[in-house]
Amino acid sequence: MTGRAHPMDGEGELSPAYMSSPRQTNTPFVHKVEVPPKQNLFNEFMYTFKETFFHDDPLRDFKDQSLSKKLMLGIQSVFPVFDWGRNYNLKMFRGDLIAGLTIASLCIPQDIGYAKLAGLNPKYGLYSSFVPPLVYAFMGSSRDIAIGPVAVVSLLLGTLLRAEIDPATNPNEYLRLAFTATFFAGVTQVTLGFFRLGFLIDFLSHAAVVGFMGGAAITIALQQLKGFLGIKKFTEKTSIVAVLQSVFRSAHHGWNSQTILISSSFLIFLLVCKFIGKKNKKLFWIPAVAPLLSVIISTFFVYITRADKKGVKIVNHLDKGINPSSLSLIYFSGDYLLKGIRIGVVSGMIALTEAVAIGRSFAAKKDYQIDGNKEMVALGAMNVIGSMTSCYVATGSFSRSAVNFVAGCQTAVSNIIMSMVVLLTLLFLTPLFKYTPNAILAAIIINAVIPLIDVNAAVLIFKIDKLDFVACIGAFFGVIFASVEIGLLIAVGISFAKILLQVTRPRTAILGKIPRTSVYRNIHQYPEATRVPGVMIIRVDSAIYFSNSNYVRERIQRWLIDEEEKVKTVSLPNIQFLIIEMSPVTDIDTSGIHALEDLYKSLQKRDIQLVLANPGPLVIDKLHVSNFADMLGYDKIFLTVAEAVNSCCPKLSEEV
Repeated sequence: MTGRAHPMDGEGELSPAYMSSPRQTNTPFVHKVEVPPKQNLFNEFMYTFKETFFHDDPLRDFKDQSLSKKLMLGIQSVFPVFDWGRNYNLKMFRGDLIAGLTIASLCIPQDIGYAKLAGLNPKYGLYSSFVPPLVYAFMGSSRDIAIGPVAVVSLLLGTLLRAEIDPATNPNEYLRLAFTATFFAGVTQVTLGFFRLGFLIDFLSHAAVVGFMGGAAITIALQQLKGFLGIKKFTEKTSIVAVLQSVFRSAHHGWNSQTILISSSFLIFLLVCKFIGKKNKKLFWIPAVAPLLSVIISTFFVYITRADKKGVKIVNHLDKGINPSSLSLIYFSGDYLLKGIRIGVVSGMIALTEAVAIGRSFAAKKDYQIDGNKEMVALGAMNVIGSMTSCYVATGSFSRSAVNFVAGCQTAVSNIIMSMVVLLTLLFLTPLFKYTPNAILAAIIINAVIPLIDVNAAVLIFKIDKLDFVACIGAFFGVIFASVEIGLLIAVGISFAKILLQVTRPRTAILGKIPRTSVYRNIHQYPEATRVPGVMIIRVDSAIYFSNSNYVRERIQRWLIDEEEKVKTVSLPNIQFLIIEMSPVTDIDTSGIHALEDLYKSLQKRDIQLVLANPGPLVIDKLHVSNFADMLGYDKIFLTVAEAVNSCCPKLSEEV
C-alpha cells in the first residue's frame, strides 16, 4: 500500500477536484510520502550485513577478473609488498634508506628503555624491533608507520604482568607470561581484522585516548625517576601518590648525585635538540640521532670514570645474537593461559588503537588510503610471529613514525632498513651497551613521552564538548592517581556512558519559520524564526528506539504543556496541530511506534491533531506495516514541514 496525500475516488485515482490544473492556482501541489518498494528478508539482511562489515566493498577489484588475476589480487591484499614493490625504484630506496637509518638511531636506545619499562631484559626490546618490522613491511599497508615497542603499551604490559607475577622472584614465569600475552594480543588483532570488527576500537573515543595517553605519559615519566635519580628502593605501584612518596622518602640517602648529573644534563640536551628540530624541519635528524649520541657519550663517560663503582646503575651484560625461538615458552594450558589471554586482549586493543590512529594520520597527510582491517591483520600477524621469536607486543610508534615521515620515507622498506640496523646491533654491538647508564635511558624515555601530553588537544576538547572533556579528564586522573588499568576502564566506561546518554536522551527542538522563506529551523539557533499560531513544530534529532521512545514521547508532551501555558498568558490561539519533523529520524522500532500511538491517542483527547513531516524510507515503511499510518491518516503525513503547515492552516502560514 502506497502513501496518500490526496482524497481519492472509488477507483483509487485522484479525485478531479484535487488534480493539478491551471485554474487551481490557489491550491499548491502536495507531494506524497512514498512507501519504498518492499524488499525480501534475505536481501534486506544481506544489505545490512554488507554495510556493517563490508561497507568499503573490499572485493570490488576482483569483479570481472580472470582466475589468475584474482589469485594475484588475493596475494597482494594479504601482502601489499607485491603491489607497491613492482614500481619500486632507486629514488624511493634513497628516501627509505635515509629514513630507516634515522629511525634506527632513535629506536635502539628507546627499545632498551621500553623493555625495562615492561619489566623485561633490554635485549627483548631490541628483539622486538627486528622481527615485527620485517613482518609488517610485507603485510602492512601504511608507508609511514614505524614499528617497534612503545612506551604506553610497555607500561601497560608491565603493569598487568607484575599484577600476576613478581619478575624479581619468578623471572622465567614472568617472561613466559609476557610471550603468552604477546601471542594472544596478536590473535586478538588478527581476529578483529579478519572478521572486520575494527569498528570496536572506535568505542574508545578520541577524547578518552587523549586523556589516557596523557596520564600514561606522566606515569611513565614518574616511573623513570628511579633511574633518573639513582634510587635503589622504589615502589612497584604506578600511582602518582605512591611514586612521589617513594621519591621523597629516599631524598636524604637514596639519591645519587652523579646519576642526577648524567640524567639532567642529557635530558636538557635532548630537549634542546628537539626544540631545534621543531624550529627547522630540515634539521629533523638532530633530535632523531640525539638519543643514540647521548647513549654513546654517556656510556663512554661511565666507562672511563668507572662511575658504576660510585653508585651509577648500568645496563650490564646484553646477550649477542638474533632472536631465539620462544614458541615452547608460550602457555597453551595451565593456570597462566587465561591470564595471558586477558592481558593480551587488553594490550593488543590499546596497541591496535595507537597504530591505526597513527597510520590514518600520516596517510591523510600524504593523501592515500589504508585499510584498517588489513592493518589489524598485519599488526596481529607480526605479534603472533614475534611472540614465537622472543618479542613482546610491538605496534606503531608515534615518535618514530613522525621522524620516519619527516625523513622522507617512501614505503615500508624503511622498516626493513631499521630492522637490519637492529640486527647488526644484536650481532656485533650489544657488548658496547654494558656500561650504558640507566640514567640516560630514563632521560630518553622522559623526552620521548612528553609529546604524548597533548594540552592543546585537551583544551580544544573542552571548548567543543564538555562531556568529551569529562571522558578525557576522567581517563587522565584514573591513570595517574590509580593505575593504568583503572584509567583504561574509566576511559572505556565514560565512552560507553556517552554513547548510552546520546542514544537514550536524544535532542529535540522547536522549529519556527525563517522570514520570507518556507524553511523551518530551530528557534534557538535562529531567533528571528517565528512560530505559526495554533501550530507547534518539533524536530526529533535521533532514531526512535526502545531505549529512548518513552523519553521522546514525554519530552514532546512537556514541550506541548509548556507551549500551552505560554499561549494562555498571551491570549494566542490554542494549539491545534502538533507537527513532528522526522527528517533526522533514521529508524524506528516497535517501541517507537507504540510511543507514537500513545502520543496520538493522548493528543486526540486534547483535540490536537498529530502530523508527521518527511519520515524516511525505513520509518514510513514501518509506520505503514504497523498500520499506524492508517490510524493517523496518510493525509496527515507530508513531505516537508512547509506543506504540513500550509495544509493545517494555509492562511496563517502565509501571514507568518
